[in-house]
Amino acid sequence: MNESEIRGLVAKVKQGTLSRRAFIRKAAAVGIAAPIASQILVWNDVAMANATLDYKPTKAGGGGPLKILLWQAPTLLNPHFASGTKDQIASRIFFEPLAGWDRDGNLFPFLAAEVPTKQNGGLSPDGMSVTWKLKQGVTWHDGKPFTADDVVFTWAYAADLATAAYTTGSYQNIKVDKIDDHTVKVIFKAPTPFWADPFVGSVGLILPKHHFGDYVGAKSREAPGNLKPVGTGPYRFVEFKPGDLIKAERNPDYHVKNQPYFDTLEVKGGGDAVSAARAVLQTGEYDYAWNMQVEEEVLKRMEAAGKGKLDVTPSGNVEFIILNTTDPWTEVDGERSSVKTKHPTLSDPAVRRALNFLIDRDAIQKFIYGRGGVATASFVNAPKQFKSSKLKYEFDIDKANKILDDAGWTKGADGIREKDGKKLKYVFQTSTNAPRQKTQAIIKQACQKAGIDIEIKAVTASVFFSSDAGNPDTYSKFYADMEMYNTTQPQPDPERFLNQCVSWEIANKDNKWLGRNVSRYSDPEADKAYKAAQNELDPVKRAALLIKVDEIFCEANVFLPLLSRNVVNAGVNSLMVDMSGWDVTTWNLGSWYRG
Repeated sequence: MNESEIRGLVAKVKQGTLSRRAFIRKAAAVGIAAPIASQILVWNDVAMANATLDYKPTKAGGGGPLKILLWQAPTLLNPHFASGTKDQIASRIFFEPLAGWDRDGNLFPFLAAEVPTKQNGGLSPDGMSVTWKLKQGVTWHDGKPFTADDVVFTWAYAADLATAAYTTGSYQNIKVDKIDDHTVKVIFKAPTPFWADPFVGSVGLILPKHHFGDYVGAKSREAPGNLKPVGTGPYRFVEFKPGDLIKAERNPDYHVKNQPYFDTLEVKGGGDAVSAARAVLQTGEYDYAWNMQVEEEVLKRMEAAGKGKLDVTPSGNVEFIILNTTDPWTEVDGERSSVKTKHPTLSDPAVRRALNFLIDRDAIQKFIYGRGGVATASFVNAPKQFKSSKLKYEFDIDKANKILDDAGWTKGADGIREKDGKKLKYVFQTSTNAPRQKTQAIIKQACQKAGIDIEIKAVTASVFFSSDAGNPDTYSKFYADMEMYNTTQPQPDPERFLNQCVSWEIANKDNKWLGRNVSRYSDPEADKAYKAAQNELDPVKRAALLIKVDEIFCEANVFLPLLSRNVVNAGVNSLMVDMSGWDVTTWNLGSWYRG
């Protein structure tokens, strides 16, 4: 499809003779990914769709209880401290952004009256600003009106380094002006091609100024609203037991007509993925369960019971291993894995390269994950034009052995390689979960054949993904040599996803380990390419710059990608849900109903 043909189809969409979805299907047929097709429509001022799910109920309420299982239990309800997906999912029940991302990568307005375009005056032609018109008549759960003051406050709150927010990177380099009570203007320091980051999706949830205004900066962790939220969402807070249970009730003043359908909501945390799958697919005790990280063979047996089915949604998520190039066993200025240290053996590029050859990705996909993922060597896998064509993977124990031999790592009497008195012995940690422990076992077995000793460590998921700065076993502290988890691409553009690779996002004591760069590795060329991409308006040049960031970390073998992950949840047959691979599970919870 050439440029003139694309323009012709866009014209038909504007005229109403071709639907948005039909345009996206035609684009996909010639290799243009859905999110990019959606962006083409945005750039050409085609209005966003108003719904992503064919919502049937004609009135709010009457649906009885909705029961959801999050086997990684939430521990807090402030979205700007939520470094783990489980806490982001829980926070989204109560708080909302100006807009979110639907299944096709379209921007979907929540607290915004409309999605900004050039046509409606929302997007400046020079890429220097975006103006958001806010929905009127929206109230917080305590009855106070939602206004532009709340949006401006959320910006100041998240941008304040003393707040140590997980979302700081999205707000630090912008300015937000209040135009009137229902209009705000986001001003960028330079031309910004991807403007839909602040106030959008999982990083964009708006906080009420009247509840958090006295708890900013260093006092931010003291706010009652961190555990007892007052938001604008479809459900109001009733009860929260961190690490266990959330109870909520229907918001009778919700700003979306005829929503929500359910009268009460219960989110039960804890347990494991297998028991969560069983409670939905076999017994029907719960309506929906998140993140079915269960072996494919087990899930198929459960589905055979006929009570429920898997909900598989494509996404940009990735299951990957990080190799620690800092020293996790030496404390410097009150923290381990400090950038002031070097790992005694993993700082050797040859060792990292050898470890990459010892991962049997194809076996992990085939025998463990099934529908849950596709083997990959790239950290970024979607949309298609942002995926590196250069990165490849290979499982070869002989090559790993030769690399280590050539680098001077020799096997001792115990069969473990060593050099200069340092042995290749590693602690490999991840969350407690059967597929992950089986993946660890596969890798450990291959490593043994190359003279590398692996100690497997499994941390309870609610602890591993906790945002608790006092806990030594969180993934963000990374007090181990290797660790493995799934990281979520929160939007159909990898810019924010890749800030896990920049030096100014390194997790440390000063930012309460909420910095996005958990690896602590940095490279001046990656920083340079990332900064250039942030201001590059040419989409082809920008994609090349972001691909370069990905390649630097993968070719350094600091990131060892395993699988391009699908979002796999489980629901009872009667439940109708609106799921997106570009946003969190509860992104449009108000639209769920029973068919």
